[in-house]
Amino acid sequence: MNFTGAHILSINQFQRQDVDRVFAVADQMEPYALRKRVTRVLEGAILGNMFFEASTRTRVSFGSAFNLLGGEVRETAGFENSALVKGESLQDTARVLSGFSDVICMRHPQEGSVADFASASRVPVLNGGDGANEHPTQALLDLYTIRQEIAARGQTIDGLKIAMIGDLRHGRTVHSLSKLLSLYNNVQVILISPEELTLPEAIVEQMRSAGVQVTISHELTNSIVDVDIVYSTRIQEERFSTKEEADLYRGKFRLNQAIYTEFCQPNTVIMHPLPRDSRADANELDSDLDNNPNLAIFRQADNGVLVRMALFALVLDVADKVDEFSYDVRWYNSRQV
Repeated sequence: MNFTGAHILSINQFQRQDVDRVFAVADQMEPYALRKRVTRVLEGAILGNMFFEASTRTRVSFGSAFNLLGGEVRETAGFENSALVKGESLQDTARVLSGFSDVICMRHPQEGSVADFASASRVPVLNGGDGANEHPTQALLDLYTIRQEIAARGQTIDGLKIAMIGDLRHGRTVHSLSKLLSLYNNVQVILISPEELTLPEAIVEQMRSAGVQVTISHELTNSIVDVDIVYSTRIQEERFSTKEEADLYRGKFRLNQAIYTEFCQPNTVIMHPLPRDSRADANELDSDLDNNPNLAIFRQADNGVLVRMALFALVLDVADKVDEFSYDVRWYNSRQV
């Protein structure tokens, strides 16, 4: 991929060497994400952060990543705060707002909407999630986290065995991650969900065609034995017609410390794209796992900043200039205490 000026819309754009490039640049961003150094390489640049669907981590992570590179962020959150509520088309919005920004991140509840927007944009557009379709930057940070977590035991992504759990039909994070895993060798994926919420067949076939060994299961405990990663997801309530329909599946595949101890290997890594649904009737990842050293969900969220910094640096062609425009942190840094 030629990253310079590119839209980042789908994992289908990436080859394995592209992922390696993103991860190499993300590694270089660590001193800046940890506030050991400050860089102003994007000073004067503006990110248009356009989120037409609820978001905390992704929206703030994109904004923080851009700020850490020295850029400014302008945000639109919700349809009610945009001209879309007045009937403006995505294409008209793109033509206007791309005149105000140097790069745009967008989230929208309709599948294909971000690509539609990008087709009329004059600046690069990064997909922050389009309905139940894809979430490419989440998949990249997930895989970056997997790489880090298993490296400590001498493993690589080649040969990975991962269980994906929950609402796999609507979960755009697992859609993108499944596609990304298809770039690697000897990967085994166990898909654990209610029968009605299985991963879309087209994605299953894409994995199998790429040589991924895919197993489909509707039972949790015996399916998480001897895996490297358990990747849990919440029931995507916003994708169902009614809350009552979503409630039929809520809490079906709960993981707690007792189940983990009995069925998982002692070093199995626990992941979740967040937010985890901690309501009593859901609680897919119990809070009694919070002290488990293999719970990687907060390290996973932190890694989102590194990966998104890398994508901005690559798309805006400053990856080799970050250190040139850097200096020491001047303020008290609790991360270094």
